[in-house]
Amino acid sequence: MDLQAIAFYVLSAVTIGSALMVVTARNPVHSVLFLITTFFTCAGLFVMLGAEFLAMLLVVVYVGAVAVLFLFVVMMLDVDFGSLRSGFARYLPIGGVAAAVLLGEMILVASAVGDRGAAVTTHYGASPYSNTEQIGRVLYTDYIYFFEAAGMVLLVAMIGAIVLTLRHKPGIKRQVIADQTARSASNGMRIITDVKIGQGIDA
Repeated sequence: MDLQAIAFYVLSAVTIGSALMVVTARNPVHSVLFLITTFFTCAGLFVMLGAEFLAMLLVVVYVGAVAVLFLFVVMMLDVDFGSLRSGFARYLPIGGVAAAVLLGEMILVASAVGDRGAAVTTHYGASPYSNTEQIGRVLYTDYIYFFEAAGMVLLVAMIGAIVLTLRHKPGIKRQVIADQTARSASNGMRIITDVKIGQGIDA
C-alpha cells in the first residue's frame, strides 16, 4: 500500500469519525469543533483529488467563517440544552424516517455516479480548462441564479445570527444614531481646566 492510499484512508476515517461526533456529542461547542475537524479533513481529501480550489474554499469559507460563526453563536446564546434534549425520544421516529429517506437518496446517487463515473471522468479529462476555470464557468455562467440565491440565503443566515445574539437588557448602553448625528460642539464636548492630580472626572 503506497503513501497516498494510507493518507486517503486516514483522512477518510477521521472525516467519518468527526462527522459522527458532530451529531452525537452532548456539548454543542464540542460539536462545532468536530465540525471544523471534518472540514479540514475533507479539504485534505479534495487536495488529494486535485481540486485545490475547493479545498481552499472549504477552509477559508466554512472553517474561517461559517464554523467560527457557529461556535461564537453557540457560546454567546444562553440556551438550556438540557431542556432541548428532553423531547428527543418523542421526535425519534420522525428523525428515523427522515434519515432512512436521506440514506436511500444517497444510495441512489452513489449508484448513478458509479454507472457514469468513467464517462464523466473522460469528459472533464478532455477539457482544456483547469479545475478553477471549470468551477467559475459553472457558477457564473450556467447556474448564476442558483449561486445568487445561495448568497441571499447566507445573507439571511448572517442577519439571523445577529438578531439571535442581540440582547436587550436594562442598564446596557445602546447606540442611538439620531442622537449621534444631532450632537454638536456645544452639547457634545466639555472643557475642564481645574483637574486635580489623583482625582477622577465626574461624568
